[in-house]
Amino acid sequence: MRHVISALVMNEPGVLSLVAGLFSARGFNIDSLVVGRTENPELSRMTVVVDADDNTLEQVRKQLAKLVPVVKVRDFVGTAHIERDLALVTVGVSAGSRSEVIEIVNLFRGKIIDIAKGSVIVELSGPEEKVEACIELLEPYGIRELARTGVIAMARGMQAAKDEAAEKAGGMPARRKRSIDAPSAAALPPS
Repeated sequence: MRHVISALVMNEPGVLSLVAGLFSARGFNIDSLVVGRTENPELSRMTVVVDADDNTLEQVRKQLAKLVPVVKVRDFVGTAHIERDLALVTVGVSAGSRSEVIEIVNLFRGKIIDIAKGSVIVELSGPEEKVEACIELLEPYGIRELARTGVIAMARGMQAAKDEAAEKAGGMPARRKRSIDAPSAAALPPS
């Protein structure tokens, strides 16, 4: 089953390696991994997309939540959320096919962001399936280059309010608070 997991993490070196290592150690292939800034400069949001069975991934999610630099983890399976993927595609065009390519891009609400004599660069954004469908229709014209960001996701407005209420009621663990300047704790108890 496809899982989209969002992790709010401390903005510090080595966090990406820790998270990726946790998934690879359990034999999961990461389909998409995106890391970006948030409204808080001390935190980043990681969005990981993997295909895995529910039970095994639940264990990985719990272990991910226990990592020190991880503040909050969320699996979007079964919740109301919005996903977006961004793609830049260079498509080869001739004088005769240029209008066809532009029509396809417009149908998918994409944008032509650069035009050259023999090519156009297309910007596509939306759910992963929409981006895939447009790319599939553009392939016969000749895709010269393709770059994608990967999936990012956020809970829908009403879902976020439900989750906050559940946290306050004790249904979910409270968000862990950690300061960047806090001294590191001893790894082992004193002997």
